Amino acid sequence: MRNRTITDVFEPGSTVKPMVVMTALQRGVVRENSVLNTVPYRINGHEIKDVARYSELTLTGVLQKSSNVGVSKLALAMPSSALVDTYSRFGLGKATNLGLVGERSGLYPQKQRWSDIERATFSFGYGLMVTPLQLARVYATIGSYGIYRPLSITKVDPPVPGERVFPESIVRTVVHMMESVALPGGGGVKAAIKGYRIAIKTGTAKKVGPDGRYINKYIAYTAGVAPASQPRFALVVVINDRRRVNTTAAPFPRRSLVPSWAAYCVP
Repeated sequence: MRNRTITDVFEPGSTVKPMVVMTALQRGVVRENSVLNTVPYRINGHEIKDVARYSELTLTGVLQKSSNVGVSKLALAMPSSALVDTYSRFGLGKATNLGLVGERSGLYPQKQRWSDIERATFSFGYGLMVTPLQLARVYATIGSYGIYRPLSITKVDPPVPGERVFPESIVRTVVHMMESVALPGGGGVKAAIKGYRIAIKTGTAKKVGPDGRYINKYIAYTAGVAPASQPRFALVVVINDRRRVNTTAAPFPRRSLVPSWAAYCVP
């Protein structure tokens, strides 16, 4: 029986969008109060659109509504190396070095030249493969407000100081934006926990078949940190759903976090 958290790889889809927004803020492409034109558009014959049509969205709205149009426009306003660098800083493409048998490091692009459509789709999580544990490390770094620490399967006390990989102020801003995903109007409202603030990102991606082509099967996921006011937990839920696109992983963080909070005496 294999450990799917380290052996299975998938395209992370919308779970990378918070990093896109962080990168755009850091590079001055947008400001926290910016409003983006999110009308569908085409790149080299490929339509970039959202599940629902929005004429414009705030940055918070881009995350709450999971706008492919919004994040792709941010990506196209930056060099292709910008997102490659940010994703890598947060640990994508790197093994966790836990020494576990069978661990994969995923697939990470090494190309020098990117087409516009590749840059656009990279911003909503296509063109790379990650393990669930790698994605959990990304969100642990987000929950630490930009401090990257090595993973451990045993408690480390005191915690490893870690390395700052992104400005704290920007990560805090985006974590606050991510809270909207679990509020009414967001794609992760089913993850909401009464009396607690959580910061999450949901998503769905098509599965890749043995021949490398997309097939009519889907993966649903929810990733996040909690409590959002002072994160202590990072959680990733992946549902390898073979049947439908509308399956959501949103309810599962609630079922996992509540017992954890009780065990760790989170008020």
